[in-house]
Amino acid sequence: MKIFCCQLDTVWENKKANFAKAKELIAAAKPPPGSLVLLPEMFATGFSMNVPSLAEPANGPGLSTASSETAAFLSRVAQEFGIYVVGGLIGLTSQGRARNQAVVFSPEGKEIARYSKCQPFTLGGESKHYEAGNEILTFKWQNWIVAPFICYDLRFPELFREAVRRQAQLFVVIASWPVKRIHHWVTLLQARAIENQAYVAGVNRTGVDPSFTYTGRSVIVNPHGDILADAGAAEGFISAEVDLASLQAWRAEFPALQDMRAGEPMRAGKSKS
Repeated sequence: MKIFCCQLDTVWENKKANFAKAKELIAAAKPPPGSLVLLPEMFATGFSMNVPSLAEPANGPGLSTASSETAAFLSRVAQEFGIYVVGGLIGLTSQGRARNQAVVFSPEGKEIARYSKCQPFTLGGESKHYEAGNEILTFKWQNWIVAPFICYDLRFPELFREAVRRQAQLFVVIASWPVKRIHHWVTLLQARAIENQAYVAGVNRTGVDPSFTYTGRSVIVNPHGDILADAGAAEGFISAEVDLASLQAWRAEFPALQDMRAGEPMRAGKSKS
């Protein structure tokens, strides 16, 4: 099966313009039916703290998306192209609190998963405007078990370890990761793949916003940390085949995951004077 990463030069806080860009990129990529297509974190707005103007009501899996403009767009493109699509939006909980979310739609246009970012980016002011999520989740894509994550989550390997305990075989990371730390982005994606014996697909944006500059580097990484596709800095898309049988064979050949500790706290050793 194929994964596609669509790397946008996001127009600041302009949903309609970004919907048009995203659809154009997906059409150009020509994903085969049933493919998994990724769009960046907050792809329709940019990494904005303007919650009152941009947030959209949340709708649970399988429910109507009519009240959420971005979710409705994702539902339409999933149906039109016959694909699974993951995209980022600014969601509101039933209590009216904003969350940075990754939403997943099936080829039938149904919402099948909604992940809330567990680690808001405090340095960038995100934690002042967005409530942290508190749940790792997975969804089914074809025969794969997939775990979605968002940007700053990538720096917290314990989140990915929890997902692999839930049998995740593929991690997808949607991001707005600035150029200043772009080397960290690529290296950490490779690390998460190697240590969890999993495929990792990371999609980033490109361009500029009022606070940051972005240079893309969306990549798809195999369980050995090898980069299968790299988008570079320009707006565009990449794709790669992922092979579940080879992943399962590697986990059987080198069963490191079976040696994971059960999660009990480690004892502190005595220091020598």
